[in-house]
Amino acid sequence: LEQRYYLGALQLPNRTHPAVPVGDQSQARLLEVAGEKPGHCFVTCVGWGVFPGVTQMSHRRLSHVSGHRSYYLCGAGALLQHALVTFTLRKLRSPDLPFSQGFLPMTVPDLLRGAVFVIYTIDPARFEDLCLAGTSEVGIAGYFMDHAVQLQDLPIRVVCSSTCYRAETDTGREPWGLYRVHQFTKVEMFGVTAAERGTESEELLDEFLGLQKEIFSELGLHYR
Repeated sequence: LEQRYYLGALQLPNRTHPAVPVGDQSQARLLEVAGEKPGHCFVTCVGWGVFPGVTQMSHRRLSHVSGHRSYYLCGAGALLQHALVTFTLRKLRSPDLPFSQGFLPMTVPDLLRGAVFVIYTIDPARFEDLCLAGTSEVGIAGYFMDHAVQLQDLPIRVVCSSTCYRAETDTGREPWGLYRVHQFTKVEMFGVTAAERGTESEELLDEFLGLQKEIFSELGLHYR
């Protein structure tokens, strides 16, 4: 009976943010546009041209290595990825942040048991119930799962840089560049909040959103 209740509880949805539109994609609305869209003399929509004339991304030599939807980052492209990760981690660990403690840095396993997000399944004949995580969120949530946290320690803010693995099934359109690839590096902000007032999660979301805007603006990016 306990197992039935547990499985039933897993079907309960999370609370939806009050600002989420009700309906399909047609109900989505643009809330904010920041910066000006730059004019380029080279194509950027496929992930090329960030450094004109400098080798940065290559689809060569992949057929015998990893296949379709994979890529190499070379030269400036590889350095750019490392620089963006370092920039973001330093930003989120800055003593200038408005709260008393910055983000707790964390690394997570790539192989997880019972992962519930976008995952690759490992050969069950060799590795029972092991999956490649589609996001570090799964590993961070697993770290806190089934453990009590002192109320005075909340909210807990975690930042994690990890490799994310995605199946990315065929959508009928062949993507180019760095879109819909099988793996990529991502810096994730994750929060654990109380639910005493019922608004703690929304408040932390607004805080994270503000930090995202700062990061994009400091990088001089046009975003919406």
